[in-house]
Amino acid sequence: MNPELVNHRYRLFLFVLAGFIFIGSVVELALEGHTQVPTQWIPFVLSGLGIVAITAVLGWPNRKTIWALRGVMGLTALGSFLGMYEHLAHNIEFALEIRPNAVVSDVFFEALRGANPLLAPGILALGALLALAATYYHPALEA
Repeated sequence: MNPELVNHRYRLFLFVLAGFIFIGSVVELALEGHTQVPTQWIPFVLSGLGIVAITAVLGWPNRKTIWALRGVMGLTALGSFLGMYEHLAHNIEFALEIRPNAVVSDVFFEALRGANPLLAPGILALGALLALAATYYHPALEA
């Protein structure tokens, strides 16, 4: 089989997988009611930007859209890490409310297993990483 065709298919697979991750994240967040405070809207915005960026690269694969996608994915990864921090901070805050005489080091490991899942925001970083991987040695960058 032609290596260029194989690379194209892998690249398409990675883009589609990343797109499904962003779409699935929006659906899950909406079903969870992740809309109570303004910071909870960040993953919706980042997922939307991710979907738009992936669609742009699939529709118009050129240097400009690929670099735009890379920028959006970098922002998405940063937003994902912000979400992890927010989840951990809220879990620690809740644990300290329940145990007012405790210090952070006493409740830290409890907070890792708290009501706000620590790794849930990481799904956006995974989607960003897959989309970035799809741009590795993209033929449109050679021009």
